[in-house]
Amino acid sequence: MDAFFASVEVRRRPELAGKPVIVGGTGNRGVVTSATYEARAYGVHSAMPTSRALRLCPTATVLPGDLALYGEVSRSVMALFRSITPLVEPLSLDEAFLDVSGAGRRLGDPVAIAEYIRARVFDEQGITCSVGVAPSKFVAKLASTRSKPDGLLVVRPAEVMEFLHPLPVGALWGVGAKTEEVLLRLGLRTVGDLAHVPVRTLQRAVGPAAGAHLHELAWGRDPRRVVPDEPDRSTGAEETFGTDVDDPAVVHRELLHLAERTAGRLRSTGVLARTVTLKVRFADFTTITRSRTLKVPTDVGQELYDTARALYDALGLERARIRLVGVRAEGLVDADGTARQLELGAREHGRRDAELAADRASRRFGAGAVRPATLLTRRSVPGAGPAGGPGTRR
Repeated sequence: MDAFFASVEVRRRPELAGKPVIVGGTGNRGVVTSATYEARAYGVHSAMPTSRALRLCPTATVLPGDLALYGEVSRSVMALFRSITPLVEPLSLDEAFLDVSGAGRRLGDPVAIAEYIRARVFDEQGITCSVGVAPSKFVAKLASTRSKPDGLLVVRPAEVMEFLHPLPVGALWGVGAKTEEVLLRLGLRTVGDLAHVPVRTLQRAVGPAAGAHLHELAWGRDPRRVVPDEPDRSTGAEETFGTDVDDPAVVHRELLHLAERTAGRLRSTGVLARTVTLKVRFADFTTITRSRTLKVPTDVGQELYDTARALYDALGLERARIRLVGVRAEGLVDADGTARQLELGAREHGRRDAELAADRASRRFGAGAVRPATLLTRRSVPGAGPAGGPGTRR
């Protein structure tokens, strides 16, 4: 999908169409999660501090995001993909590989299928996507990236070298900043330059495994198959405070916010968590984690919070200065295939029903329409992020 989170927000707020929009955190340590192409024209990109993004693009509208809504749109898009082929390998909420070799008799050649996907996504979801068609996963991903936004690029088998070799070496998977620096020092600026270097020379420069890997990619060789529905092993959220915090009450509120956010992700993707992990980073950047496996898998924010808070309180940190906290749900299992344990004397409608109702309210009235009373005062807490951010609902 093109600028997925930002595009979904613009769909919900049509008055923002054609304007710079940023989805992400605010405050001194807020980070950009997504940005429309109008904002990207000013140099804004994901993982950039929001404060810097606003210096580059002061007229941008900053929105906190709504992960439950993004998950809902993602499920619809992935369902569309699976109606075309069962061989769908999601990479994230907004990206997937499709092996369409078996869909030709029904839907036409790969180019026709790509056009069909783009039209269906736009008609059904009101957002655009870019598609790369190629004989391998590696080349298809590069093609989709180079066709953005709202484009289609086809690289046929006979065209792979013509497409690959003019690209910068940094386009190859596995070439990070340090590896790119090594390759540039050797005078290897394009994929074509790298392809014509003896593999042993590459291996001496970047290591045996990396050298062999880059040599294969430079010649378009990527034997990996599409692996359908490889499940996420974990999901979570974390928050860096605007200033270091030493008040347990502030930390507890943030853990509640993060647990709510994480539970919203679990429910939006139809999975339950077996294990809850707490992450704490101190002012000196020392980081610790603690985990607890639950007796019964859950997607209820209150249960995630109770576990995360118990883990935090057991640390006995007292007045330690804390920079970041995080809550992660691990050991994910399919909610549909997992029996829920019933409690004797439990109410007919419990906490999970309340959270599901709040999810529906948030989808109708916006993120944070319903949230824990404890988080109503979150705006006034020094160093805390905005109330009503992604996942804060009940």
